[in-house]
Amino acid sequence: MPQTISILGVGSPIVDTIALVDEQFVSQIEGAKGGMVLVDAQTITDLIERLPRAGMTAPGGSAGNTTFALARMGASTGFLGKTGNCSQGHFYRNSFAQLGGDTSRFKIGAVPNGHCLSLVTPDGERTMRTDLGAAMTLMPDEISTGDFEGCHHAHIEGYLLFNEALMRKVLRAAKEAGCTISLDLASFEVVNATKTILPEILRDYVDIVFANEEEGAAFTGISDDYCAMAIRLAELVDIAAIKVGAHGAYIARAGEVERIEPMHAARVVDTTGAGDLWAAGFLYGWSQNRSLTECGRIGSILGAAVVQEQGSVLPEHVWDVILSAL
Repeated sequence: MPQTISILGVGSPIVDTIALVDEQFVSQIEGAKGGMVLVDAQTITDLIERLPRAGMTAPGGSAGNTTFALARMGASTGFLGKTGNCSQGHFYRNSFAQLGGDTSRFKIGAVPNGHCLSLVTPDGERTMRTDLGAAMTLMPDEISTGDFEGCHHAHIEGYLLFNEALMRKVLRAAKEAGCTISLDLASFEVVNATKTILPEILRDYVDIVFANEEEGAAFTGISDDYCAMAIRLAELVDIAAIKVGAHGAYIARAGEVERIEPMHAARVVDTTGAGDLWAAGFLYGWSQNRSLTECGRIGSILGAAVVQEQGSVLPEHVWDVILSAL
C-alpha cells in the first residue's frame, strides 16, 4: 500500500535544459515567443546544437516544478507520471527521492525520458520546446484509483489536457479516491486548444485553478481586468488564482477577490517555473489551512525567488531564507 501523502503531483516528468539566448535566436524558430510548442526529440537536439552557449540541466515539468518545491518545503509529496528507461529518467526519480518525495507512483516507459528546452531571453521570458518522450506514452488504462490511494490532494498540470482521455481518467480516479484537485492551466496554447472541454472539467472536477494573465484572458475573453478574470473562473471552481508576475496576484472565492501584493525581485533572470513555484507556495499554505492571503503571500515569495535564478531549482541558501519566512 502506498504511503499516505498530502499532495500528489500529476503530469509529465520532464528534464529541462535551460539556455540563455538573445531575441534574434527566438525570432528564428517557429512559434510565438513565451509559449510552449510540442516537438520531436530531433528538433530539440538541433536547437541545442545551435545554442550560443551550453544550457544547464534540471528536473522540470509544470507539475514537477510544483511538487519538487513542495517536497523541499517539507510537505509529504508524491508524483504520478511516466519517466524514461534512461539516465535522464533515473536522474529525475533520484532527484525527487533525495528531497524525500514518494517515488512509488512513477511509471517507467520503454522510451527515453521527456525533455524540454527552455530558451530564456534577456527580458527573463522563457520560450519552450518540449519532447514529451516517455511521458507521452502514459495510457489511460495505466491509471487507477489505487494511484491516488492515501493522497489528500492532486495537483495536475494543464498540459495533460492535450490528451483528453488521459486527463479524464486522471480526474475520475482522483475524485474516486477522495482527493481535492488543483489544475494549472499551463499555457495560453493549452487553453486555446481545449476551450470546448475546459469549462466542464473545471466545473465537475477542479477545486482550485491557477492561471497567469495570458491564460486567464484566453479562457475568459477578458483583458487587463484581473479581478474580473478571477471572478469568472471562480464561477466554476472553489478558488481561482490569477498570477500577474510583478503585479501580484488575484485570488477569487465565492465572488470575493483578494489582491496579493507582489514580492520585489531585485532582478529578473529567468521566468521559468515562476508560476509553478507560486502554485507550490499557495498549496503549501492551503494544505495547512492558512488564509488565502497567507497562501498567496507564500506563493509570491517563491515566485519572486525563482525569477532571480536560472531555471526552476532554487539554491540551498535561497531556500534557507524562504523557509525562515514561512
